[in-house]
Amino acid sequence: MPHLSLAKLTTFSLTEPYCNIAPFFMSKYPITQRQWEVLLGDNSCRFKGHNRPVEKVSWYDADDFCRIISRQTRRSYRLPSEAQWEYACRAGTKTPFYFGESITTEVANFNGENYALASKGMNRHETTPVGTFPPNTFGVYDLHGNVWEWCADAWHENYQGAPADGSIWESGQHDAPYLLRGGSWQVNPRDCRCAFRRRHNPREKNEDIGFRVVIS
Repeated sequence: MPHLSLAKLTTFSLTEPYCNIAPFFMSKYPITQRQWEVLLGDNSCRFKGHNRPVEKVSWYDADDFCRIISRQTRRSYRLPSEAQWEYACRAGTKTPFYFGESITTEVANFNGENYALASKGMNRHETTPVGTFPPNTFGVYDLHGNVWEWCADAWHENYQGAPADGSIWESGQHDAPYLLRGGSWQVNPRDCRCAFRRRHNPREKNEDIGFRVVIS
């Protein structure tokens, strides 16, 4: 059974849009290749390493992981809702990044070769082991960059009609696009902001897409 380190996040409110969400636990790190292999056996990642985040997983793969570990542990693991993910990322801040107004490649893994708001950084061209960079004040790591993270929510163009309790927002359509958050090792800082949202085909498996889990 894979060991998961969890951070407890207490009752909170988000504005723009407003929602009020019950406490939940979130994995401190993206799911690693070791955790994936212990549970599912296979590893199709491009960048191999037990402590690197698992990548090249579809939304359905990530959902399967949650269902299997829930069955084996008798606990209800799932992907985070978009509201839960953003709250965890912001960690009480209102700035574009939980580090402040700007971000550097010394504190996150992204493509820093072209960045107007801070000194030019590096492009590592690969994932880094989870926990390489400092956590936010909630004790959660790697929410900016490294790998995009699947959310449980289907894609919606805006927040009109979003659940007021921050719960999962489905679409009711088969194979609807799903949400990615957080940016990755190959994107610019703009895409790594706390509020940045990206739609993606739930069946696609890319070398910069992973996930983390919650229990609520």
